Amino acid sequence: QVQLVESGGGLVQPGGSLRLSCAASGSIFNIKAMGWYRQAAGKQRELVAVIPRDGSTKYADSVKGRFTISGDIDANTVYLQMNSLKPEDTAVYHCNAVFGVVTYRESWGQGTLVTVSS
Repeated sequence: QVQLVESGGGLVQPGGSLRLSCAASGSIFNIKAMGWYRQAAGKQRELVAVIPRDGSTKYADSVKGRFTISGDIDANTVYLQMNSLKPEDTAVYHCNAVFGVVTYRESWGQGTLVTVSS
């Protein structure tokens, strides 16, 4: 069974930094991309950042210049460095992996809570 596990969330003051980590394990092969999504209370889940195998990256407008996604797809790991955190960044952050050869599948982690508050 495929499993994604996030870590690194917690409570941080505005302007602070956190680094989230995600590791995929189990019967998972041929990962094509990994990324981060978040869902704040009362809001829909949104894409934060994604990194395909080719190394290109995509970020939500709200986090550009503050967040950086990186990782080693071959090692089934991905990170999210979050700087200059704002209260509006408060959300549950979920790791996502897309994998397969012809038909792709997705796997999601259970999430890690990031709370930005003074």
